[in-house]
Amino acid sequence: MEKSSFVDYIRIFCHSGNGGAGNAHFMRVKFNPKAGPDGGDGGRGGHIILRGNKSLWTLLHLRWHKNILAEDGEKGGKNNCTGKDGKDQVIEVPLGTIARDEITGEKEVEILEDGQEIIWLPGGRGGLGNSHFKSATNQAPEYAQPGEQGQEGWKLLELKVLADVGLVGFPNAGKSTLLSVISAAKPKIANYPFTTLTPQLGIVSYRNERSFCVADIPGIIEGAAEGKGLGHRFLRHIERNSILLFMIPADSPDHVKEFEILRKELKEYNPELLDKQFLVAISKSDLLDDELKMAIRKEFPEHISMLFISSVKEEGIEALKDKLWELLHQVA
Repeated sequence: MEKSSFVDYIRIFCHSGNGGAGNAHFMRVKFNPKAGPDGGDGGRGGHIILRGNKSLWTLLHLRWHKNILAEDGEKGGKNNCTGKDGKDQVIEVPLGTIARDEITGEKEVEILEDGQEIIWLPGGRGGLGNSHFKSATNQAPEYAQPGEQGQEGWKLLELKVLADVGLVGFPNAGKSTLLSVISAAKPKIANYPFTTLTPQLGIVSYRNERSFCVADIPGIIEGAAEGKGLGHRFLRHIERNSILLFMIPADSPDHVKEFEILRKELKEYNPELLDKQFLVAISKSDLLDDELKMAIRKEFPEHISMLFISSVKEEGIEALKDKLWELLHQVA
């Protein structure tokens, strides 16, 4: 597979700053060289912070920054002066990013909003200076606290595309062609499987200046839930979609079987995906006459909502947009 500029999974090493040590200092003033402890506290170590940025749609910018190190806090000064805090390291990520610990696999942070900031790895606290330990029985403490150590470890950042509608179908089902017709997106289109190797996003203009977002997910094949084809690499992006649009080409040898295979792969990957609202679109329907459309309609159970569309001739596109908007409104 050719190297892509779409990066949705990355491993990085993070180290938040160590806290600065407290100062064990004694005040020196004229005529009173032992005026008492005045050691300041150490500064806080720098945090590692994740910030959502709606202008980003990939983790590519982190490919060459695998070590994220925040500054240590400075040591406390005399005259009860607190040391300077270490500089925070802010990592900007696209919306829909999940941060996990590599060893435990536990989800630690999830970024869903533009400008959202979450402290991922807090810096160590600064140590207390000796002025804090002065008491009636110990008026000249000669010790101060060391700063706390920062946190470190290998972490995983995983992107799950945020979109209102996810296009689900076998390779060459016409998903990219549809996206190019209903939005300004320009995905690669060709008459062979796996033309789309990365998720493509498009904003669909709707009535009264409204809009919604559609994601073209790379084609699923039978066995994808087990890792075949593009497998798990892109199935996770479907988890973020509010509505699923199953696309089945008119020239499929068995429309219902293809639909059931797609549903089976989603179920095996994550059973909760079958709880989402969905719509079935028979693409390339310019190949069908009314009699064949009626026959295909009878193949599916009556409760399944279906539409016939032709992206090339732009037939049924407005009806599709209307139905998707209706389903999105129900979900909201």
